Amino acid sequence: MQSILNLIRWKNLLLIVLVQLLIKYALLEPFGVTITLNGMGLFILILATLCLAAAGNIINDIYDIETDLINKPNRVTVGKSISEKTAYNLFFAFNFIGVALGFYLSHVVGKSPFFTLFVIISALLYMYASYLKQIPLIGNVVISILVALSLIIVGIFDLLPAITAANKEAQITFFKIILDYAFFAFIINLIREMVKDIEDIDGDYKAGRNTLPIAIGRDRANKVIFVFSLIPIVGVVFYITTFLYKQEIAVAYFLLFIVAPLIYISIKLFSAKTKKEYAHISIILKLVMLFGMLSMLLYPLILK
Repeated sequence: MQSILNLIRWKNLLLIVLVQLLIKYALLEPFGVTITLNGMGLFILILATLCLAAAGNIINDIYDIETDLINKPNRVTVGKSISEKTAYNLFFAFNFIGVALGFYLSHVVGKSPFFTLFVIISALLYMYASYLKQIPLIGNVVISILVALSLIIVGIFDLLPAITAANKEAQITFFKIILDYAFFAFIINLIREMVKDIEDIDGDYKAGRNTLPIAIGRDRANKVIFVFSLIPIVGVVFYITTFLYKQEIAVAYFLLFIVAPLIYISIKLFSAKTKKEYAHISIILKLVMLFGMLSMLLYPLILK
């Protein structure tokens, strides 16, 4: 069981659950927004998302066996504690359950075309693992879009089916807030994926992959990541000065837990050389993502 949990990267899946619950219960329900999903509907959406994400993690590990044996030999699961055949069976099972649940939920909310979203996510996860991740920057962008979709999908299923002429403005306003968080998740994950490419450059090079640091060199890739690291800093500072400047607690939270770590990351990128340093930056980025999502709990202050 522990091997399967490691294979599906259960800690990352827990973050998805947390974010989707925060959107529902910290951002939407407290403000009387017209919603579509009840508790069971949200549970089905979360389960469908988790199944597709788990399937994506499994197929990614299957295709990464060669590189992982070099980059992180102690964390290889497929081919050691779990056979490749079993991993493929789990991949197909999780995919089937995720898509089937998506099909059911789309009909429950009366929006059958929404089902295609789950099919697209499933296909992109496979394409990413098997091919797209080897294309400089393209693979990073695709997987980051999929991370952002794990937030947007809550708005798609909970807000959009309930739009009427009377509530359209409020629904769109809250959907835009979700999009803001989705963009934050996208850019932070994109930076982290590029950092991980530098961290894993040795294994990727020996496997014949053409990631960004291999294509343009480690130093140039570092400069590219540094430029990207400035985007969330500018975005969050703009958000603070535009919407939060009257809320001292919210301003302090964003400056301390999001802006300060992002500035720290940008500074560290100048001097980072070793695998250990890039791993450290990757962990800080994951924490920034977590604290960014937890900021939804501050919305009773922001919107009061």
